[in-house]
Amino acid sequence: MRQGKILFFSLCLLAWWLAAVFVPLARADGTILIYHRFGEERWPTTNVPLDRFRRQLDYLREHGYRVVPLAEIAGAVRAGRPIPDKTVAITVDDGFLSTYTVAWPLLRRYGYPFTVFLYVEALERGYRNFLTWDQVREMAAAGVDFQDHSYGHPRFGRRPAGADDAAYRLWVEEDLRRSRRVFAKRLGQPPRYLALPYGEYNRLVLDAAAGFGYEAVFSQDPGAVSDESDILRLPREPILGREWSTLDHFAKVINRRDLPLADFWPGLEPLRDLAPPAFGARIRHPERYRPGSFAVYVSELGWRPARVKGDRVWIDNDRPLGRRQNRVMVSAREKETGRVALRFWLLIDDRRPAEGN
Repeated sequence: MRQGKILFFSLCLLAWWLAAVFVPLARADGTILIYHRFGEERWPTTNVPLDRFRRQLDYLREHGYRVVPLAEIAGAVRAGRPIPDKTVAITVDDGFLSTYTVAWPLLRRYGYPFTVFLYVEALERGYRNFLTWDQVREMAAAGVDFQDHSYGHPRFGRRPAGADDAAYRLWVEEDLRRSRRVFAKRLGQPPRYLALPYGEYNRLVLDAAAGFGYEAVFSQDPGAVSDESDILRLPREPILGREWSTLDHFAKVINRRDLPLADFWPGLEPLRDLAPPAFGARIRHPERYRPGSFAVYVSELGWRPARVKGDRVWIDNDRPLGRRQNRVMVSAREKETGRVALRFWLLIDDRRPAEGN
């Protein structure tokens, strides 16, 4: 009898081990949040009110979300490793003083790690209402992660007047080289990650950033992060302003899923055809999504139901784009969960003057 029990439990253990090793993990995605200012009501477009920020942190804790260092999500993407569901990373752009006086004490109380992307020139020149390097070193010694948000916080999507591709790329590289030198001088090492100022990019900008060896580059495109995300333009969900800092919006965006794409058009090259004949993409896993749920969004065209043929999803277009930049999104609803999956990318006419934006 005893030998029979031992054999039974041994077989159960073997079955559990085989399942753990050979059954694929369920697909899951993470979310990277962006904040800027905290409790600074005089800057409503980039601020999150303090009471809303507290409620958001409570929501994460009460609903079982894991708040992890940014490196955990970036490392999973680089390795092609699934990201556990309900995984969140918190990032703060620019380095305003309220990061030190308001956000850090609260985040310490909750035990939540976070990353600050520094606008380096603001610290070097001692701009009012920004962190000082002494405060940065104090926070870094306590475990806060600091990364690059460029030196001069330029709009990398705006080509300098008269610049050809070589001169344009050199302009981008000079700014990043300068910020990396300051990081090495002030903090003892160059940054691992870059958050693009204003979230602006095209293929030339991303190639220039990749040349410096950043382990990941972060945009301001909304969306979730999966093991199939692009490591050079990882999406982040902005939490700011009157509408995008509500708890309803917060709960919605951390429930989104990534929509992996095999290709998309128009691509990331600087936009030259101002009336693209179509906006669309090839879906990597079309079988995951409900038929009839695909849609395409373009900033100045709005939402449109998509045409679908096999793995191709698109809308036709005969209208010239009037804005200097547009975000394009493909979305669908998952069959299994009913959750919204989406993927954004940015189109920029980099030769159009700023007032055309």
